Amino acid sequence: MENIQAIKQRFEIIGNDPKLNRALEKSIQVAPTDISVLVTGESGVGKESIPKIIHSLSHRKHAKYIAVNCGAIPEGTIDSELFGHEKGAFTGATSTRSGYFEVADGGTIFLDEVGELPLTTQVRLLRVLENGEFLKVGSSQVQKTDVRIVAATNVNMFEAIKKEKFREDLYYRLSTVEINIPPLRDREEDIHLLFRKFASDFGQKYKMPTIRLDDNAVQLLLKYRWPGNIRQLRNIAEQVSVLEEKRNISISTLNGYLPNANTNNLPALVDKDKKESDFSNEREILYKVLFDMKGDLNDLKKLTMELLKNNDTQKVQEENEHLIQKIYGNEKSANEDIEIPKEENTPVPILHLPEPQIQNNFEASIIDDKYHFAEEIEEEETLSLQEKEIELIKKSLERNRGKRKAAAAELGISERTLYRKIKQYDL
Repeated sequence: MENIQAIKQRFEIIGNDPKLNRALEKSIQVAPTDISVLVTGESGVGKESIPKIIHSLSHRKHAKYIAVNCGAIPEGTIDSELFGHEKGAFTGATSTRSGYFEVADGGTIFLDEVGELPLTTQVRLLRVLENGEFLKVGSSQVQKTDVRIVAATNVNMFEAIKKEKFREDLYYRLSTVEINIPPLRDREEDIHLLFRKFASDFGQKYKMPTIRLDDNAVQLLLKYRWPGNIRQLRNIAEQVSVLEEKRNISISTLNGYLPNANTNNLPALVDKDKKESDFSNEREILYKVLFDMKGDLNDLKKLTMELLKNNDTQKVQEENEHLIQKIYGNEKSANEDIEIPKEENTPVPILHLPEPQIQNNFEASIIDDKYHFAEEIEEEETLSLQEKEIELIKKSLERNRGKRKAAAAELGISERTLYRKIKQYDL
């Protein structure tokens, strides 16, 4: 069994990160077996090197190794590509064709971007993993194959399973052993080594002196988050090598090649799991505001009736402290002048009810004009609703320091809708 350093030299893998070394150790250990392997990691971290290592160290190394990009094959033809088809199976099938599983019999198939497979193809693949059997498209004859499958994906498989885009039973078949490749930002000590290697390669390729980074440029290189990982680092090294006349690269020069280099270390909170209380659209915001207003109105009605029935305002305040706190709590903290008077001699308005006959006439007038009350309340609530919405927008903009995109995300509306409302309310 080869050691890690020999494998790195053989497959031109650069880096001494412990997580990277652990991934290589697992690859070496699992290679002599026939169990399925799932390689996970972000796009551009170099997942394609692991299947090559596993195949070269296995007893299948003299048989075929086929790499298939599942995301690049159209959904209508992927079954034909993987399992083959019979003549006349579909329009354009002018002859019988062997698929990858038939051609690679005895060897290894690398299924890159396996998370992009259609569900119907996943069922076929599951059968191959279970008993090595498959059917060509348009054929009823079962064929056998002896293929070792190594898959790779940058998709969060548990999220895909939760959304029913990937079969759970297939995931557990593929991930008998799971190997994770760390992102480049977690391999800080390897970033400069990789850049120097790429710079040297491109210097030889284009027959020009190798570029060098000064100390400040190296620090910028290490602090950058590298969303594209090794693939992005390689492209940056190639761009700088070709476009820059000076071979000594300063921080200002390098900064021009790194997108969003000045904001890559800003903290950000990302809530991937949307909670039930989150707003999904503008209508839900309006509903919530309306319900809150209705609750406040009912509390005010209750508190008003207590004051009208009881001349002791201090007693009313003590017995309904929770209502007062609920209605005026935030305002009291901001303005101490808002409070219920506590003087004993404060005059209390007396509610004079009409005489029975007058009351009956009053009720009759309400019945005759049954929409009067509803129209009045609707007008008051519409006005308060607009004020409440303006208040929500102002507070959200203050919390997000005027950034409309962040404020719109917090409110659960689009940035375009927020911009329209800011113009409408002249905020």
